[in-house]
Amino acid sequence: MTVWDRPEPPARPVPLDRERIVAAAIALADEGGLKAVSLRKVAARLDAGPMRLYGYISTKEELFDLMVDEVQAEILPEVRPGDWREALHTLAHRTRQAALRHEWLADLLGGRPALGPNGLAVTEATLAALDDLADVDTVMRAVETVSAYFIGAIRREITNLRAERATGLSKHDWQRASGPQVTRILATGRFPVLTKVVYDGTDVDAEESFATGLDWVLDAVAAKLARPPA
Repeated sequence: MTVWDRPEPPARPVPLDRERIVAAAIALADEGGLKAVSLRKVAARLDAGPMRLYGYISTKEELFDLMVDEVQAEILPEVRPGDWREALHTLAHRTRQAALRHEWLADLLGGRPALGPNGLAVTEATLAALDDLADVDTVMRAVETVSAYFIGAIRREITNLRAERATGLSKHDWQRASGPQVTRILATGRFPVLTKVVYDGTDVDAEESFATGLDWVLDAVAAKLARPPA
C-alpha cells in the first residue's frame, strides 16, 4: 500500500494530517535544503511528538515523495495546451520555475516516475498532447528526450546558484576573479577553439540559455514526429 492509499490515523491530541506534515517539510527544505528535513524536525515545527508522524509517513523517502507530488501541483498546466509543442514547452518552463522556488526539487528530479496524484496528472496532460501523433514508443522517447534536457539544465542552474551563495561570488565576479588564470592558460596556444569561445562567444543569462536549448530540442522532436514511419 502506497503512502497515498494508506488511511490517516485520528488527528489527536494535536491536529495533524499529511497535508500539514508535507507543508512543514517543504518549508524546512525551502529554508535549508533536503538536509534540513527529518521527521524529528518536521514534528518539532508542528509541535507534535516525532513518533506520531510515523502514523502518517513510514520513511523519509515517503515524505520526499509527498513533497515532490505537492510541488507537481505547481507544474500542472493551468489550461490544456494547444498542441504537443506547447505542452512540452510548458512542462519544461513550469518545472524550472518550480525548481527556482524550491531548489531542493532539482535533487529529486528524474529517476523513477512520480506516482502521486499530481505527478500522474502532469504526465497525463503531457502525454495527452502527443496522443495519436506517433506510436507509443516514439511518444515516450520524445517526452524522455525533452525531460532529460530540462532536468539537466535545471540542475546545472541550481548548482550555479548554490555555488554563488557558497562562495559569495556572482557569475561575473567569478569570471573576473578567474580571468588572470584563464588568460595565462589560453596564451599558451594549446586551446585555440576554447580561446575563440571565451573571447568571441556571447554571454547569455540562464533563462535565455534554457529557452534556446529547449527550442532546439523541440525542433529535433518536431523533425522526428514529422518523419514518416519506416
